[in-house]
Amino acid sequence: MVLLLGLAGCGSDSSAVPAHPISTEGESPAVEDLTWQEAKARTQAMELEIADWLPLDLVAGVDQMPDGILIQCGDSAVNWHGATTVTLTEGTEPDPVVRELEAKYRDSRFDIKVRDPAPAGHYEVQLRSPDTAEIYFIKRGVEPGTIRIASGSDCFPWPEGEYMGGKF
Repeated sequence: MVLLLGLAGCGSDSSAVPAHPISTEGESPAVEDLTWQEAKARTQAMELEIADWLPLDLVAGVDQMPDGILIQCGDSAVNWHGATTVTLTEGTEPDPVVRELEAKYRDSRFDIKVRDPAPAGHYEVQLRSPDTAEIYFIKRGVEPGTIRIASGSDCFPWPEGEYMGGKF
């Protein structure tokens, strides 16, 4: 038996439309002229846009990871993955806040997938681009009283033989 896992990526501002997508059958389309720096910037901006939807009285802090990683999403394409953690004010439970974010994005450009419970036993919302690999996972964070927004960008071309390990 073969198990095939697909990783989806994310990362553009909510009004951006990919220019010049390229794809082969069975792969997420790559945005032909997108660089990893642009993919990272778009994805991180969207992470912060999601966090900005939260009422200020529920947020004690927002910590965006400065670096991410690249994951292959086709024979010659990769996408950038990162995360932002939102620390909630004392006594605020994450799951109801995640449900509020789901409601805010219900009529957006994203398709929504809910896992209730997700494998870790909490409520998880996925904002998925219907056209690209862009994706955001919104769920209870590892630390108590936090929400984690994990992300993956649109796919973009990666030069054959170019090292894709390390921090991006």
